[in-house]
Amino acid sequence: MTRREGGALGLGALGFGAAPIGNMLRALTDAETDATVQAAWSAGVRYFDTAPLYGHGLSERRVGAALRRRPRNAFMLSSKVGRLLDPCTPGDQDAGIYVDVPAVKARFDYSYDGVMRSFEDSLARLGMDRIDILYVHDIDAHTHRSDAAAEVRIHELMDLGGWRALDELRSAGDVCAIGAGVNACRPCERLLALADPDIFLLAGRFTLLDRSAAARLLPACEARGVSVVIGGPYNSGVLATGAVPGARYDYAPASETVLAKVRTLEAICARHDVRLADAALQFPLRHPAVVSVIPGGQTAAEVQRNAAGFQALLPADLWTALECEGGLADAAPQPAKA
Repeated sequence: MTRREGGALGLGALGFGAAPIGNMLRALTDAETDATVQAAWSAGVRYFDTAPLYGHGLSERRVGAALRRRPRNAFMLSSKVGRLLDPCTPGDQDAGIYVDVPAVKARFDYSYDGVMRSFEDSLARLGMDRIDILYVHDIDAHTHRSDAAAEVRIHELMDLGGWRALDELRSAGDVCAIGAGVNACRPCERLLALADPDIFLLAGRFTLLDRSAAARLLPACEARGVSVVIGGPYNSGVLATGAVPGARYDYAPASETVLAKVRTLEAICARHDVRLADAALQFPLRHPAVVSVIPGGQTAAEVQRNAAGFQALLPADLWTALECEGGLADAAPQPAKA
């Protein structure tokens, strides 16, 4: 497949999503997570994404500790705003899919002061003097339960000064780029209409199973020169594990409908002697608007598998077969130009 250098920001086409090292679903030691980040570095990864939500600050602390030994100009780092972490009584963290996290509770705040405090808090947890990219986190229906509720948050961002804060940080050179990190296309489309984002981190919406971004968002980003990073290329697991018992899709157990689609994709890949996970990882980069794909990983072995899958040479007729038999024709991405 065509390799790129991550667009104008130079992210690198393969990045590392650091949500899993925030103790997602299971507790990890600092030594384990350090080994994971170092494995990503050894594999050539130079773009690392984290957020306050991931382990309630744990991911940021671990990413910072692992990267501080590296020259700061040698990598790109992104984090997110929109939540503040307040001290709480141990046991009251309400950390969702994260376990054994610090005694802090997350609350939404998309205001000017909230964004500025979130930025400063992230710098402190990371132990860094700068963050390259700031995403507004989770202004979507996936998080807020409906498009109407998400729209309220978008209006808070615009009316209470949150976006103005991001714009000031960008204008001052404190960050290189601003945008949104979300699980749905609609908030990205809204920000394209309301503001001047540089980049979006879109999780799970341009994959072998869900190509909803192909209809409007990706063409609009390409036309505007807005970069797109695809997170969740495995749709939180099932495109890496295949249709196995306990497989997860979008952070929940995969339905039989999803598993049936995955079996079809697995069969097509098997005929071409290709791992499903490798096809899933490389697929998003076939669209010219996509500059980077950032799978996660909890162990060094997982990161090494991702790197190998990213480098695997896949036959061109695989994509033809996936379009004809696997339902990719609606996305119709063309191989990106070098």
